[in-house]
Amino acid sequence: MTEHDLLEVVEIEEASGLSPWGWEAYHRELAAALDVIMLVALTDGALEEDRRIAGFIVARLIATELHINNIGVRRSLRRSGIGTHLLAHALSWARRNGAKQALLEVRDGNEAAQALYRKCGFEVVGRRRRYYRAPVEDALIMNLSFQRRP
Repeated sequence: MTEHDLLEVVEIEEASGLSPWGWEAYHRELAAALDVIMLVALTDGALEEDRRIAGFIVARLIATELHINNIGVRRSLRRSGIGTHLLAHALSWARRNGAKQALLEVRDGNEAAQALYRKCGFEVVGRRRRYYRAPVEDALIMNLSFQRRP
């Protein structure tokens, strides 16, 4: 992700009903790039100007924990593997950088996102009551351990 991608990222964020970060917050994360991974997936286009951002992911490595902050895919391109691909790249980056687990919050009513995270190995480990605003909704806390199980 670059600064030039931010308008489209915010457009996807707004259309996806994600907790709003906005241009400034993404820009600050780009500047902090050391422990942050910010990726975009592009649509295919014969010409460079035909390419658009299909989806994005923003995550931060804190000690040995990857926190998935935001992931979004254009509505018209959902269920095409873009979210899975972005998440897999972020998880791989985290493992290479010493993460032992990944953590995220997801709206209780966002069953499609929960299915994506479960498919990638995440499990529900808790709940944050009234975590989201507009509309008010609980968040499920989901975790993925990178530790091998016996």
